[in-house]
Amino acid sequence: MPVEKTPACPVCGKPTQHATRPFCSVRCRNVDLGRWMGGAYAIPAGPADEADDEAER
Repeated sequence: MPVEKTPACPVCGKPTQHATRPFCSVRCRNVDLGRWMGGAYAIPAGPADEADDEAER
């Protein structure tokens, strides 16, 4: 039977813990939350078209 591999924490790479999944600890979960709130995970967008601006008015 194949052994299931534990996924890695997206912050530090250690194996995840069930209680804090997908992170390995509360610390890594809070680091990730801080990155979200600080805008580190923002999706870049291109400049808005003038036609789109006029259509919304």
